[in-house]
Amino acid sequence: MKLTVVSAGLSTPSSTRLLADRLTESARDALAARGPAATEVVELRELAGDIANHLVTGFPPPRLSAAIDAVTAADGLIVVTPVFAASYSGLFKSFFDVIDPDALSGTPVLIAATGGTARHSLALEHAVRPLFAYLRAVVVPTAVFAASEDWGSGGDEYTDGLPGRVRRAGAELATLMAARPAGTEPEDDVTALERQLADLRFD
Repeated sequence: MKLTVVSAGLSTPSSTRLLADRLTESARDALAARGPAATEVVELRELAGDIANHLVTGFPPPRLSAAIDAVTAADGLIVVTPVFAASYSGLFKSFFDVIDPDALSGTPVLIAATGGTARHSLALEHAVRPLFAYLRAVVVPTAVFAASEDWGSGGDEYTDGLPGRVRRAGAELATLMAARPAGTEPEDDVTALERQLADLRFD
């Protein structure tokens, strides 16, 4: 199985990449019992100029073309964006604008975001999840938002802290990746995965 991770962090280091790495580790741990998984990370910060050129010319430079291939060929995706103005970043949206609208049909996707305050957490449900629903991907139930105060928080018996949400989301993605049928048409892929999604229980 191939897992591709898309990080839209703008700084180095960035909390967006840190969250992406933690989610990747969680998904890989959950996939380990099901077989080896190859992982590729796409850093959009390094592709910003190429994405802009592609939007203008319609032709992706080689680095961007390789990144698009990594995303569209993946058995599962982890996508992480910083929140700007209560939504995904422009760089994040621009990258998925250059991907064929049908290319992610049926692909399991774990969505995540970072922001300075938990007040921005609904951006995942109001902006990011609808984007991937439009692309006909299968988005895992647990979306992971990390505010500044979440780092280092383990939660308690009454709350589900960031580590718990990361583990849960990683397990959900691994389950859907393992269940994705091989050799089916995109429509069949979506139907089968939605049926599997409805049966998920992570207590």
